[in-house]
Amino acid sequence: MNDKPFEIPDPIREMAERNVEQAREAYDQFVSAAHKAQSMVEKSSDAVAGGARDVQSVTLEFTKKNMNASFAFASKLANARDLQEALELQQKFAQDQIKNYTTQTQELGKIMAKATEKAQKG
Repeated sequence: MNDKPFEIPDPIREMAERNVEQAREAYDQFVSAAHKAQSMVEKSSDAVAGGARDVQSVTLEFTKKNMNASFAFASKLANARDLQEALELQQKFAQDQIKNYTTQTQELGKIMAKATEKAQKG
């Protein structure tokens, strides 16, 4: 019986890491374009009112933070030496993201409540 745990070969981990890096670069280009588009809309139109602009801005920042966490996780996962390490990384990532999503949801709720209050007054 083989006592050695299943190990992920170095070439597979290296390929996975390259793929993660390429995906991160594509994502960074997308975020840059999204920021430019958001900036153009804000400058060219009053269609995005103050409260809605705040919600949009915070949502974009949360998305960026969550995607960066996902890329960091994918990079760590790509370098996992064995299945046990991969499972431990997955468990930690899931726990961290649940905490982040909870905090982000609370913060976004507060911002949306303020935006709704502003809209009702305005």
